Amino acid sequence: MPYDVFALAAAACWAFGSLLSVEASRHLGAFSYTRWRMLLVAAMLWATTLVLNGVQTPSFAHFGTMALSGLIGIFIGDTALFSAMNRLGPRRAGILFATHAIFSALLGFAVFGERMSAQPLAGAALTISGVMIAILFGQRKTDNHAWETNQGHPGIGIVLGLVAALGQALGTLVAKPAMADGMDPVEASAIRVSVACAAHFCLLWFGVKVAQPVRRPTLPVLIQTGLSGLVSVALGMTLLLLALKRGDVGMVAILSSVTPILLLPLLWLRLRRVPAKGAWCGAAITVIGTALILSR
Repeated sequence: MPYDVFALAAAACWAFGSLLSVEASRHLGAFSYTRWRMLLVAAMLWATTLVLNGVQTPSFAHFGTMALSGLIGIFIGDTALFSAMNRLGPRRAGILFATHAIFSALLGFAVFGERMSAQPLAGAALTISGVMIAILFGQRKTDNHAWETNQGHPGIGIVLGLVAALGQALGTLVAKPAMADGMDPVEASAIRVSVACAAHFCLLWFGVKVAQPVRRPTLPVLIQTGLSGLVSVALGMTLLLLALKRGDVGMVAILSSVTPILLLPLLWLRLRRVPAKGAWCGAAITVIGTALILSR
């Protein structure tokens, strides 16, 4: 089904984008990084909407819904995710964020009555298990790269990772009715990002301490931030919204949760280190689970 492909493509975008984001996020700080990224992505998305739809008044029939989705999923969820990555590194933050698939499946069942037959349910269980195994057992004892070090108390990082997962699940849940009603996904992404960006600037305007940048942005950092936003948010989030047009919230979330698996070869290329056996085992289980879902 097309929405399966869109969900998996979104996961691939997030994997590539997360690799681009690590250094820029630590340079600017989570809040400042997210603010710059949202500002750049909002400009990209509204420009794309202008090109695709011409000069016309945007449809605000679902503005409130998408604004709420942006506040929960991006303003809270993304900021918490990058805060967790800054404290725990991308691997450990990834396993916490992967729980958004479980939250989404439970919320989809509770709110929309979404159910899975035996084969997709088995595939979902294998996919989530494989992702967890790959991250939990994907590090070698000799790995001591700077990205794997704790920055601050790890307990705070764990809480932030779970908040990010819940924010992603709730943001997706809120967006589902609007997307099912036929809302343009690029315009929907533009509204979500713009509202989240405005919320970030409000924090900066009111002088909230955590919203202040850790360091001043440099041109290379801004370029890296823009590229990460283009891949992860402008493209990845739009693909996720496309998947929600016809796909169930839980199933879309499960398929898009394979980001850590897709991140393995990228980290291998970036860090020049072969993933541990646990990572390969988890990846194999995830592939089997995804195959069961796609062949239903």
